[in-house]
Amino acid sequence: MADDPWGNDVPPQQPPGQGGGSARGREWELLDRVLMASVEEQRRARRWGVFFKLLTFLYILGFVWMITGRGGVDKAAIAGEHVAMVAVTGEISDESDANADAIIGGLQAAFEAPKSKAIILRINSPGGSPVQSAYVYDEIRRLRSLHKEKRVYAVVTDMGASGAYYIASAADQIYVNPGSLVGSIGVIMQGFGVQGLMQKLGIEDRTLTAGEHKAILSPFEPMKAEDLVHVKKLLDAVHQQFITAVKQGRGQRLKDDPLIFSGLFWTGQQAVELGLADGFGSVDSVARTVISTEHVVDYSEHPDPLSAMVRKLGASMGQAIASSMSPAGGVQLR
Repeated sequence: MADDPWGNDVPPQQPPGQGGGSARGREWELLDRVLMASVEEQRRARRWGVFFKLLTFLYILGFVWMITGRGGVDKAAIAGEHVAMVAVTGEISDESDANADAIIGGLQAAFEAPKSKAIILRINSPGGSPVQSAYVYDEIRRLRSLHKEKRVYAVVTDMGASGAYYIASAADQIYVNPGSLVGSIGVIMQGFGVQGLMQKLGIEDRTLTAGEHKAILSPFEPMKAEDLVHVKKLLDAVHQQFITAVKQGRGQRLKDDPLIFSGLFWTGQQAVELGLADGFGSVDSVARTVISTEHVVDYSEHPDPLSAMVRKLGASMGQAIASSMSPAGGVQLR
């Protein structure tokens, strides 16, 4: 026993877990173990959750891969004589499925297939990049020169305009529906100006450049006469390339009408009358009545889902960078 400062007897203190405090110590120890076990169980559950989510994602990806494949050609289907079809669908651009590499890959496979009797381009596109369109146009003409026994037919469904018609004009013959939209042989570069609005809002443009014309067509400054002349020459040059390609492809079939190259678009019925198309037909009817083969095999290249996702991600990043470096919209065959 010991005395406190006032002379009272005080029992000696015992170490934790001994004597009277041992029951409480064991309770805290047990509670600590239960809590740690619960935390570990939650961690284990989260790890398994992540594992099963990843497994499900890989399963879905594999399933989509098996359905779509790459190239889309059924090896069993090409055993016999057939018509090889390549689709040009949607906007023609390096970032879209209708990019020159994919279209050309399908065309090369179609021409090189021993049993392909002819090639049909199934077109449903408003146009797009003049560069991508020119790549496909040139490749079609090259492949035609190498495989003279195989003819190329372009079939326009809903729309075959601008860059899409650029591609179609490389074919031996073009078929449309009377209600198709065809033509629009012109070039466009879109932009806008907001300098007046900026002044009203009190916004100051602080764009810095090195090079007299680096900020050409900036929406934050008034249009300069010399810039307008330069861009107009550029558009005229691309337009002339387009006109030359169409004349080279269509030849004497084109009517002598200056409006054909004015950027106007026409119905399929008008397109036939103007010599922009040769007749009416669908993929099946052209294969059946013109080529005399009902068996059509799709040689279009379809990117696998993973490649498509990576491509779109890269395209979105590239567009974000390019938007700060080039005029709005860029040059388009539309």
